[in-house]
Amino acid sequence: MTASVGATFHVHLWEDRTRGEQWVPSYEAGAFALVNDEFLRTASGNAVESGRRSFEFRAIAPGPQRLLFEKRMGWKFTAEDRRVFLVQVVEGPGRSGRSGDA
Repeated sequence: MTASVGATFHVHLWEDRTRGEQWVPSYEAGAFALVNDEFLRTASGNAVESGRRSFEFRAIAPGPQRLLFEKRMGWKFTAEDRRVFLVQVVEGPGRSGRSGDA
């Protein structure tokens, strides 16, 4: 992904809260700021709580930056899954607002 310094971008991940899944982001505090974190329930059914989790970040520092997401389960000590996004943050007008889906 590419983003401009000061611009926001989105990362969308599928999450099944019925199973206790939760995506947890990890990143350098000087590289990004988490602006918004929303969950959109997309499954139909009374007992099912699954859908799309959307994270919105603001790019702060220029250069190549790493954004790690770990799928955590409340009763496990290790992550069940990991997703790594490499974001090239550029000065000036760039291709901001691009989204990453996984």
